[in-house]
Parts: sequence; structure tokens; C-alpha cells
Amino acid sequence: MKLTIAVAALFVSASSALACPDYTLWGNETYEVTGDQLYTPRSFSVVAGGDTNLERCRIRSPTWNGAMPGFVISKPDFSITVRGVAGYELEFRTVSSCDTVLLINTAGANWYFDDDDNGNADAKIRLTRPSGDGIYDVWIGTYNGDYCDAQLIVETF
Repeated sequence: MKLTIAVAALFVSASSALACPDYTLWGNETYEVTGDQLYTPRSFSVVAGGDTNLERCRIRSPTWNGAMPGFVISKPDFSITVRGVAGYELEFRTVSSCDTVLLINTAGANWYFDDDDNGNADAKIRLTRPSGDGIYDVWIGTYNGDYCDAQLIVETF
């Protein structure tokens, strides 16, 4: 009986770890852009939300203290390859009718998270010194687990 419970507990904990955001997977949509191209904002449509509770994942971000609230899918919504970003600030922001959260894994494999910095319960992350050229994986989630239509806007300054 104890062995069965131990195996079940191991399976549950392994399953939840696998359900966390995985930057080794390609995003549902992939794009290639340059810092110059992003000087004019680019907008991408997405359905925000997911069934992965970020509070159960052990992702740490310098922009957030403690467990991250919100729900995303495990695969990135977007994998955006950015080239020529040196000398620019790189901003990702959401616009939606719901309370969105934004999770990014940068080209330097650093995690960033935000909930409401774009106002109106939308998220914004501005990288003042981006990690450099490479793939930026982006997840657009919701605070409470709902789903809604949203826009991801990416821009350089």
C-alpha cells in the first residue's frame, strides 16, 4: 500500500513538472524580426490563457517576487527570433479584455514575468538591455484561468 501511494505521488509530481512552461519547445507561432523592423510595433493575435498554473512551477523572475500567478499553456504561444537588437530596448505588452499575464524566456535563457504593468489589467515587460540576438519565447496567460482574445505587441525603442 505504501509503495502504491509513493508511486502515485511520484507520478503526480512528475506530471505537474512536465506541465510547466517549456522553452525547449517551439511556439505555436514562430516569427523572425529585426530590431529595426520592431521600431514600428508588431501585433500578433493570440488566445490568452491555459491550464498550467504558474504558481505550481518553480520559475523565478527578477521582475516578480515569489510564485507567479496565472495560467498558461506549456508550449510557448510564440517563438520570436530577434536579430539586430543591440542598442535597442525591447518591449512586449498585451492588450485584451481580460486580466492577462506575460511570461518570457529570453535569448539568454532568463525568465521575466508581469501581470498588470500595461494598465487595464494587461501586462508589459520592457527589456532595457535585451539578452541579445536569438529566440524569445513568449506565453500569454490569464490571471484567473479564463480564456480571452488578446494581442501581443512587440516593439523596440
